[in-house]
Amino acid sequence: MSDKIVALLPMKANSERVVGKNFRDFNGKPLFRWILDTLLSVGNIDRVVINTDARDILADHGLVDSDRVTIRDRKPEICGDFVSMNLVLADDVANVPADVYLMTHTTNPLLSRESVIGALARYREGLAAGTCDSVFTVNRFQTRFYRADASAINHDPDNLIRTQDLEPWYEENSNLYVFSGKSFAATRARIGKKPAMYEMGRTESVDIDDAESWQMAEAMSMYLLHRKPAPAS
Repeated sequence: MSDKIVALLPMKANSERVVGKNFRDFNGKPLFRWILDTLLSVGNIDRVVINTDARDILADHGLVDSDRVTIRDRKPEICGDFVSMNLVLADDVANVPADVYLMTHTTNPLLSRESVIGALARYREGLAAGTCDSVFTVNRFQTRFYRADASAINHDPDNLIRTQDLEPWYEENSNLYVFSGKSFAATRARIGKKPAMYEMGRTESVDIDDAESWQMAEAMSMYLLHRKPAPAS
């Protein structure tokens, strides 16, 4: 039998920096529908669980419980802007049994189906080999970083080398996490004690956090929607 895979998609009614962003129109459909449609396009995801305080708003946008979507009303004690996301996830993990959990955000509209499938495959491979208990997505950087006082972090200013020869650094991009109930229990977090990284492109990993990142994501989305396919070789 195959593992039961549940995707966790937490969703708040309110947001501070971009008001109502989860439900605003984003290139033709509400922002939340972009990632939801991507998750539902992955056939081996059995269920998408939306932990939310916005059931009525979702219903106004045509989304209700269905055979693959479960809307869970967020408990009052874990509502608010200053509540750790791990508390929300803990409530879902405790109440929705699964072999594998995949967690993402509505604010990652460009996350691709291929990356979802790839991260799940990376998790399975690492689990089978005993090399990881969880996976999180990252962006790779090979550039020169500095501290606030202008001191160098990852390079020697007196011995400049090409940036492509610098040691790669990896940024957790908050797009996607894959874990089990066991690994979550070990750390009370979506990243377990032995995580593996899954590298993504920076275009698809843009995260909408403010007005500027909304504009960037929208522009990228429009480009991706209207670009012409590459000519056959």
